[in-house]
Amino acid sequence: MSNPWIAIGALAVVGVGIPLGMMAVSSLLRPSVPEQGKRAVYESGEIPTGNTRIRFNIQYYMVALLFVVFDIETVLIFPWTVIYRDAVANAGLAKALAPMLVFIGVLVVGLAWAWRKGAVQWVKSPRAEQSRVDH
Repeated sequence: MSNPWIAIGALAVVGVGIPLGMMAVSSLLRPSVPEQGKRAVYESGEIPTGNTRIRFNIQYYMVALLFVVFDIETVLIFPWTVIYRDAVANAGLAKALAPMLVFIGVLVVGLAWAWRKGAVQWVKSPRAEQSRVDH
């Protein structure tokens, strides 16, 4: 009797071993030429100005998170629309439509909550307001 976990363990060992082996070989074979320029900040060929540790407004992340949520919504709704006609024919309109309405309802409630909390309202940063006052 063969245990199926042996194959999974062997696959895990190979999956971890190959990248680690490749990283070890590349670290042994690569040239090492330390230079000050390699540690400099790269800004698309421009001369770097200021500090690299800039704090972004939290709303960038909120907008990105909302984008991801509604992108996933699209990914989940599309297959449902493909099978909608067959599902209505086999299970009836209510049984085919109800789960998707519940799903969309949960998303709408989430969007309303985010909107109420101000996640979709764009607020200017204090630094931008200060520079506008200075000019």
